[in-house]
Amino acid sequence: MSDFVRIHEVGPRDGLQNEKSVIPVADKVALIDLLSRSGLRDIEVGSFVSRKWVPQMADTDRVLADLTPVADVRYAVLVPNMRGWDGFAAARMPGVTYEVAVFMSASEGFSQSNLNCSIAQSVDRLIPVVRAAEATGVGVRGYISCVTDCPFDGPVAPDSVARAAKMLLAVAPMQLSLGDTIGKGTPDKVARMLDAVLQVAPAEGLAGHFHDTGGQALANIETSLEMGLRAFDSAVGGLGGCPYAPGAPGNVATEAVLDLVHALGFETGINVDVIAKAAEMARGMR
Repeated sequence: MSDFVRIHEVGPRDGLQNEKSVIPVADKVALIDLLSRSGLRDIEVGSFVSRKWVPQMADTDRVLADLTPVADVRYAVLVPNMRGWDGFAAARMPGVTYEVAVFMSASEGFSQSNLNCSIAQSVDRLIPVVRAAEATGVGVRGYISCVTDCPFDGPVAPDSVARAAKMLLAVAPMQLSLGDTIGKGTPDKVARMLDAVLQVAPAEGLAGHFHDTGGQALANIETSLEMGLRAFDSAVGGLGGCPYAPGAPGNVATEAVLDLVHALGFETGINVDVIAKAAEMARGMR
């Protein structure tokens, strides 16, 4: 397997959306621009979701307008439906490489709570977004929530996660980010989940998204590395979590992930000194 690990920085979106206060656009842009100079290739910068339900992301259009894009960086936004796509399409800037993220849950309880629909209905909703992205040359990434445990349904069967992965890949080829949304994953649970998912998707098409609520995120990443994954989501400064999953604060910190993978001998191409400055900036936003 490759000795290169790709880090997907999610702090400016998945991190800041869970903060109690709305962060000024200038502060968000300053953080994103600093991260863009770190060697990161993927930065999630916002989402086009309901202003009512996620007010912290209501200014994503202004963030896209004000950030200073770097040529080798792909800027990602979460787009749940065609209303969100229309917002993104109006805000995207020429000459910038974008990616849209679509999402679903591996558990029915979380799907109903977060999306107000069944798993099958959530896939139907995201298909038009994927088709619009394909038609305009925008990349697509898929998120699967609750891959080990659900705050409403309890433990999630590995076969349910594999079924969700298969449903997304039937829509279009895309990288799948597997989210331990409430941070109850353990190396054993993650290994069993990956055993199932790897039957329907190759390791190079998967990313791990681990919350550190239970203090197991780094151990789960190490298990995932052993099973062939080479991409992971993290949030600089350990920002955020999921506002719709009770008890799910704390994405794993980018700086901690870098320490781990570098110690294990992997390369990332990321400047840890720049990330340290960004982590300090991010912690100041809380």
